[in-house]
Amino acid sequence: MDINSNKYTYTFAIILVVVVAALLSFASIGLKPFQQKNIVLEKKQNILKSINIVVERDQADEAYDKYIKESLVIQNGKVVSDPKVPAFDIDMAEAIRSSTDERSVPLYVADKDGERYYIVPLRGKGLWGPIWGYIALKDDANTVAGATFDHQGETPGLGAEIAQQAFQDEFTGKRIMDDDGDFKSIRVVKKGQASDDFQVDGISGGTITSNGVDAMIEDNFKSYIGYFSSLK
Repeated sequence: MDINSNKYTYTFAIILVVVVAALLSFASIGLKPFQQKNIVLEKKQNILKSINIVVERDQADEAYDKYIKESLVIQNGKVVSDPKVPAFDIDMAEAIRSSTDERSVPLYVADKDGERYYIVPLRGKGLWGPIWGYIALKDDANTVAGATFDHQGETPGLGAEIAQQAFQDEFTGKRIMDDDGDFKSIRVVKKGQASDDFQVDGISGGTITSNGVDAMIEDNFKSYIGYFSSLK
């Protein structure tokens, strides 16, 4: 074949594209199990972080098995006895598309130093994309023991501050229900205006993300209130 002909050039280009595509496909398939494993380990790290257990990724499996004693599926405030999808495998992004009384959502029950904790996963919308996190309640199923949040693309120095420890620490000691057992949620208010057990200060310059966290907590917790009320 004449290497200077258009036919040779097109043939060479097509073969090169096919070979490169095949190599990328094989690499993607080969790496997928490792990627999935890392996603699972990161999820376990975040669940544990909500009860102030911070571990390296290679320690996540062992620590998770040590502290997480039950993984329940909750629907309309009740435990699902025979769920179609195990609690850990539930996709919260998919779950929140349903109404709060129709969702099947996970609840993680932990034991740390002889104390029981209930860990609620959260999923919502920020300014530029999804936000998510976990809030752990103490044995009274009301008082916050810890919280952790993260995001996909919030603005650095503004909305992205929800991933900082200083913001997350504000939730410790807050409550989701009042003394009568009525759901109050935890409101994210303007910075400097938090005044009671049901409010935390928002982020300066990150109003939309702060509002997203506020809405996320209220929306997600509604699925669990019936269950938590039944524990009292």
